[in-house]
Amino acid sequence: MLQSYEAIIENGQLKWLTDAPKVSKARVIVTILSDTSPQTLRRTPPASIAGKGKILGDLVSSVLEAQDWECLK
Repeated sequence: MLQSYEAIIENGQLKWLTDAPKVSKARVIVTILSDTSPQTLRRTPPASIAGKGKILGDLVSSVLEAQDWECLK
């Protein structure tokens, strides 16, 4: 089975961007990409929380009532 791992080669040394493969010896094929800047991973919320958000306030009105502002001082 083929598996892919991301790494960067600097001065002939390999630096793994993900967990290193658990092999002591293997035949590999190396593809050199022109862009060497690391990719940033985009975080996504789990599907189990979809539709469960609640908007409490906005930029115009406060979440708290005016009489509760005194306790915040």
